[in-house]
Amino acid sequence: MDVQERLTELAVLIEDAKSMPLSASCIVNRPLVLDLIDEIRHMLPEAVHRADALLADREEVVLEGRREANRIIDRARSEADRLTSEHEVYLAAVAEAQALRSQSALESERQRRETDDYIDAKLATFEITLQKSLQIVDRARDRLRGQIYQDLAPEPLTYVDELYDEGR
Repeated sequence: MDVQERLTELAVLIEDAKSMPLSASCIVNRPLVLDLIDEIRHMLPEAVHRADALLADREEVVLEGRREANRIIDRARSEADRLTSEHEVYLAAVAEAQALRSQSALESERQRRETDDYIDAKLATFEITLQKSLQIVDRARDRLRGQIYQDLAPEPLTYVDELYDEGR
Protein backbone atom coordinates (compact mmCIF):
# COMPACT_ATOMS: atom_id res chain seq x y z
CA MET A 1 0.00 0.00 0.00
CA ASP A 2 1.03 3.55 -0.50
CA VAL A 3 0.90 6.59 1.76
CA GLN A 4 -2.45 7.80 0.40
CA GLU A 5 -4.12 4.48 1.16
CA ARG A 6 -2.70 4.45 4.70
CA LEU A 7 -3.87 8.03 5.30
CA THR A 8 -7.32 7.10 4.00
CA GLU A 9 -7.36 4.09 6.34
CA LEU A 10 -6.40 6.35 9.29
CA ALA A 11 -9.13 8.84 8.37
CA VAL A 12 -11.75 6.07 8.17
CA LEU A 13 -10.60 4.70 11.54
CA ILE A 14 -11.00 8.13 13.16
CA GLU A 15 -14.34 8.82 11.45
CA ASP A 16 -15.71 5.46 12.54
CA ALA A 17 -14.39 5.87 16.12
CA LYS A 18 -16.86 6.18 18.96
CA SER A 19 -17.56 9.82 19.89
CA MET A 20 -17.29 11.15 23.42
CA PRO A 21 -20.51 12.70 24.57
CA LEU A 22 -20.58 16.47 24.58
CA SER A 23 -17.13 16.81 23.00
CA ALA A 24 -15.32 16.62 19.68
CA SER A 25 -13.14 13.82 21.00
CA CYS A 26 -13.43 10.17 20.12
CA ILE A 27 -12.18 6.85 21.35
CA VAL A 28 -9.69 5.15 19.01
CA ASN A 29 -7.59 2.08 19.24
CA ARG A 30 -4.32 3.67 20.20
CA PRO A 31 -1.96 0.84 19.09
CA LEU A 32 -3.73 0.60 15.73
CA VAL A 33 -3.54 4.37 15.11
CA LEU A 34 0.10 4.49 16.22
CA ASP A 35 0.97 1.56 13.92
CA LEU A 36 -0.68 3.34 10.99
CA ILE A 37 1.16 6.58 11.78
CA ASP A 38 4.42 4.64 12.08
CA GLU A 39 3.84 2.94 8.71
CA ILE A 40 3.07 6.31 7.14
CA ARG A 41 6.29 7.75 8.61
CA HIS A 42 8.29 4.92 7.08
CA MET A 43 6.51 5.29 3.76
CA LEU A 44 6.92 9.05 3.55
CA PRO A 45 10.67 9.11 2.89
CA GLU A 46 10.20 6.53 0.14
CA ALA A 47 7.23 8.44 -1.28
CA VAL A 48 9.12 11.71 -1.06
CA HIS A 49 12.09 10.03 -2.74
CA ARG A 50 9.83 8.72 -5.53
CA ALA A 51 8.25 12.17 -5.85
CA ASP A 52 11.71 13.73 -6.01
CA ALA A 53 12.69 11.16 -8.62
CA LEU A 54 9.54 11.92 -10.59
CA LEU A 55 10.26 15.63 -10.35
CA ALA A 56 13.84 15.04 -11.40
CA ASP A 57 12.60 12.87 -14.26
CA ARG A 58 10.10 15.56 -15.11
CA GLU A 59 12.85 18.15 -15.10
CA GLU A 60 15.03 15.87 -17.22
CA VAL A 61 12.14 15.27 -19.62
CA VAL A 62 11.47 19.00 -19.80
CA LEU A 63 15.18 19.71 -20.36
CA GLU A 64 15.40 17.00 -23.01
CA GLY A 65 12.26 18.44 -24.63
CA ARG A 66 13.83 21.89 -24.63
CA ARG A 67 17.07 20.50 -26.06
CA GLU A 68 15.12 18.69 -28.78
CA ALA A 69 13.09 21.84 -29.47
CA ASN A 70 16.33 23.82 -29.76
CA ARG A 71 17.77 21.19 -32.12
CA ILE A 72 14.62 21.37 -34.23
CA ILE A 73 14.77 25.17 -34.25
CA ASP A 74 18.46 25.07 -35.19
CA ARG A 75 17.75 22.61 -38.02
CA ALA A 76 14.85 24.78 -39.17
CA ARG A 77 17.07 27.85 -39.16
CA SER A 78 19.78 25.97 -41.05
CA GLU A 79 17.22 24.79 -43.58
CA ALA A 80 15.82 28.31 -43.88
CA ASP A 81 19.36 29.65 -44.40
CA ARG A 82 20.03 26.94 -46.98
CA LEU A 83 16.78 27.66 -48.78
CA THR A 84 17.45 31.38 -48.63
CA SER A 85 20.94 30.77 -49.95
CA GLU A 86 19.57 28.53 -52.70
CA HIS A 87 17.01 31.20 -53.53
CA GLU A 88 19.76 33.81 -53.64
CA VAL A 89 21.83 31.50 -55.83
CA TYR A 90 18.78 31.02 -58.04
CA LEU A 91 18.24 34.77 -58.29
CA ALA A 92 21.92 35.29 -59.05
CA ALA A 93 21.75 32.57 -61.71
CA VAL A 94 18.68 34.18 -63.27
CA ALA A 95 20.41 37.56 -63.31
CA GLU A 96 23.54 36.00 -64.81
CA ALA A 97 21.45 34.21 -67.44
CA GLN A 98 19.71 37.46 -68.37
CA ALA A 99 23.06 39.23 -68.61
CA LEU A 100 24.44 36.43 -70.79
CA ARG A 101 21.36 36.57 -73.02
CA SER A 102 21.77 40.31 -73.46
CA GLN A 103 25.48 39.97 -74.09
CA SER A 104 24.87 37.12 -76.56
CA ALA A 105 22.26 39.17 -78.41
CA LEU A 106 24.67 42.11 -78.68
CA GLU A 107 27.51 39.84 -79.82
CA SER A 108 25.24 38.13 -82.33
CA GLU A 109 24.14 41.50 -83.73
CA ARG A 110 27.76 42.66 -83.96
CA GLN A 111 28.80 39.49 -85.77
CA ARG A 112 25.82 39.78 -88.13
CA ARG A 113 26.80 43.36 -89.01
CA GLU A 114 30.43 42.31 -89.55
CA THR A 115 29.29 39.40 -91.72
CA ASP A 116 26.98 41.66 -93.72
CA ASP A 117 29.81 44.18 -94.20
CA TYR A 118 32.21 41.41 -95.27
CA ILE A 119 29.70 39.95 -97.73
CA ASP A 120 28.89 43.42 -99.08
CA ALA A 121 32.60 44.10 -99.64
CA LYS A 122 33.05 40.76 -101.41
CA LEU A 123 29.97 41.38 -103.56
CA ALA A 124 31.26 44.86 -104.45
CA THR A 125 34.59 43.34 -105.49
CA PHE A 126 32.75 40.68 -107.48
CA GLU A 127 30.60 43.38 -109.10
CA ILE A 128 33.70 45.29 -110.18
CA THR A 129 35.23 42.09 -111.52
CA LEU A 130 32.01 41.30 -113.40
CA GLN A 131 31.87 44.83 -114.83
CA LYS A 132 35.45 44.50 -116.05
CA SER A 133 34.64 41.08 -117.48
CA LEU A 134 31.58 42.53 -119.24
CA GLN A 135 33.70 45.33 -120.66
CA ILE A 136 36.20 42.78 -121.95
CA VAL A 137 33.36 40.73 -123.43
CA ASP A 138 31.85 43.85 -125.01
CA ARG A 139 35.21 44.84 -126.54
CA ALA A 140 35.74 41.30 -127.78
CA ARG A 141 32.31 41.29 -129.35
CA ASP A 142 32.94 44.68 -130.89
CA ARG A 143 36.20 43.40 -132.38
CA LEU A 144 34.48 40.31 -133.58
CA ARG A 145 31.75 42.37 -135.22
CA GLY A 146 34.36 44.65 -136.72
CA GLN A 147 36.23 41.70 -138.17
CA ILE A 148 33.06 40.26 -139.65
CA TYR A 149 32.30 43.59 -141.31
CA GLN A 150 35.83 43.76 -142.65
CA ASP A 151 35.47 40.30 -144.09
CA LEU A 152 32.25 41.34 -145.78
CA ALA A 153 33.56 44.70 -146.98
CA PRO A 154 35.26 44.91 -150.36
CA GLU A 155 38.96 44.79 -150.28
CA PRO A 156 40.58 48.11 -150.34
CA LEU A 157 41.99 49.09 -153.66
CA THR A 158 45.65 49.13 -153.93
CA TYR A 159 47.62 51.71 -155.88
CA VAL A 160 48.16 49.42 -158.81
CA ASP A 161 44.54 48.65 -159.04
CA GLU A 162 43.80 52.29 -159.05
CA LEU A 163 46.14 52.94 -161.93
CA TYR A 164 44.72 50.11 -163.86
CA ASP A 165 41.30 51.38 -163.38
CA GLU A 166 42.36 54.85 -164.44
CA GLY A 167 44.00 53.66 -167.59
CA ARG A 168 41.17 51.98 -168.90
